[in-house]
Amino acid sequence: MVIAYSMVTANTGEADRLKREIEAIDGVTEVHVVAGDVDLIARVAVDSPADVKSVAADQIQSIDGVERTQTYIAMD
Repeated sequence: MVIAYSMVTANTGEADRLKREIEAIDGVTEVHVVAGDVDLIARVAVDSPADVKSVAADQIQSIDGVERTQTYIAMD
């Protein structure tokens, strides 16, 4: 199992909608709206690093209102 955290920056004020859409993605286990440099943090639990790419780069980034993501794979 590969665990990763995707930091999501939005270009919209619709944090609740983005949270719901990200939560609906297979492999996303938690999403939190946060204060700070990013708007949301999503926890991803998938089988491989390639699956992390699919979730973060393909699915999360394709949501209308998502400006960019930065994703970090957990090492422990």
